[in-house]
Amino acid sequence: MRLIVFGLGYSAKALLRLLPDDTRVFATTRSQETLDQWRGTSILGALFPGEEDKIAAELAEATHVLVSIPPVEGEDIVVARMRDALVEAAPRLDWVGYLSTTGVYGDHDGGWVDESTPLTGSTRRGQARIAAETAWMDLYRDHGLPLHIFRLAGIYGPGRGPFAKVRNGTARRIIKEGQVFSRTHVEDIAQVLLASIHRPNPGAAYNVCDDDPAPPQDVIAHAAELLGLPVPEAIPFDEAELGPMARSFYAESKRVRNDRIKDELGVRLRYPTYREGLAALLSAETDGNL
Repeated sequence: MRLIVFGLGYSAKALLRLLPDDTRVFATTRSQETLDQWRGTSILGALFPGEEDKIAAELAEATHVLVSIPPVEGEDIVVARMRDALVEAAPRLDWVGYLSTTGVYGDHDGGWVDESTPLTGSTRRGQARIAAETAWMDLYRDHGLPLHIFRLAGIYGPGRGPFAKVRNGTARRIIKEGQVFSRTHVEDIAQVLLASIHRPNPGAAYNVCDDDPAPPQDVIAHAAELLGLPVPEAIPFDEAELGPMARSFYAESKRVRNDRIKDELGVRLRYPTYREGLAALLSAETDGNL
């Protein structure tokens, strides 16, 4: 396998941990400092934007591509800057994965959505993701790019859990009636991506989430209970002081179905609810593995 990763972030790194040792990994970063850190490791890299010619040369030899860069000012910069190279590489590629978000579905007042639900994202981020998915799907339809779209729910995992905020007293239980979120552990994202690599189905989209959409305040309360600390006081949504980004998360409420990753990819979630996921994170902290 010769894998190119556009944007070696949290989820992409989790996938790398599952790949065979002989996988050739070429990744992009915006930071020269990060590029310097990769020297002497097994990861080859380039600046993006900036070194498009170098990346195009790698694309000509790649077998797999993972894209985890979010839209920039409403535009997918990978399609915008690498389109010709992607079109030229399309016949030789075995698999392309694009990491999107369940935000493309918009608000459903707590109702269920699946991969066939129309994309009606109402936030700026959701609309930008819909535009990005459309740009990638055009490459699949028009040029045979072996594209797979993964719509990720809220991501948590090592280094990204509620425990630190509960411990330092900054966790807030914001209550908005009827509000539910779907979420996913980063290790389950990684195993979904690997399963898709082994069972490619170009043109497919997959929701990546656990089995238990839940109110966010329930997750905070459970984290506090696991730590043996007081459950943070409830704050009504209308009284909470939230920035634009945080407030936008509460603008949409939905429950996301994940049947397709199980039925088509044979995935068995390691963390089917946040309860198993938080327990595993706390256990790893206690054992000194984080």
